[in-house]
Amino acid sequence: MADEELFFGADDEPVKDQADNSSVEDAAASDRVSAEGSKSEPEENETPVAEAKEEAKEEAKNDSAASDLEARYMSLYAEYDNYRKRTQKEKDNLYADAIASVTKEFLTLIDNLDRAMQGAKKSDETSLDKIIQGMELVERQAQDTLSKIGVEEIPAERGTKFDPNLHDAMMHVDDDELGEQEIAMVFAKGYKYRDRVIRHAQVQVAN
Repeated sequence: MADEELFFGADDEPVKDQADNSSVEDAAASDRVSAEGSKSEPEENETPVAEAKEEAKEEAKNDSAASDLEARYMSLYAEYDNYRKRTQKEKDNLYADAIASVTKEFLTLIDNLDRAMQGAKKSDETSLDKIIQGMELVERQAQDTLSKIGVEEIPAERGTKFDPNLHDAMMHVDDDELGEQEIAMVFAKGYKYRDRVIRHAQVQVAN
């Protein structure tokens, strides 16, 4: 007790120094702060785990969306491939039907040509007129067949004006009887289907 300082108040009661009590309180407060700090560390450590879980969920969603998109793409591709094959098949069938239809129209003409050739082989000089008549009949039949399928002969007679869209100039010639760029002779007839030229008329052009 010799080293402990005493103070006397108004009631003359001895009072201990206050400095000792404040030191104890500061130490206690420091311990509480340390304890609270140690408690908060697990919460900070839990944050990366939560973020990792969220990233995993988001990645799973992205994978699912990618799978759905791939499935839709494959479905659309398969549908397009089937459409392309079906369209090509229909196109081939349409072309085959057109060829069959045109050929059918010419079969009778071919039959008559065969008959005319057989008759010409058995003919003599006196039957020449009959052969000519038979060939003229076959030619008319051929023109009728072309008309049935919509094919028209391109006008190309002597004196017709030359048209490069319809005629093919095989050669030029000077002819006083004809005007400039008029057809002098037809080497091969031309034909067209509607507005499409199948073959240009091969002609000789004057002047």
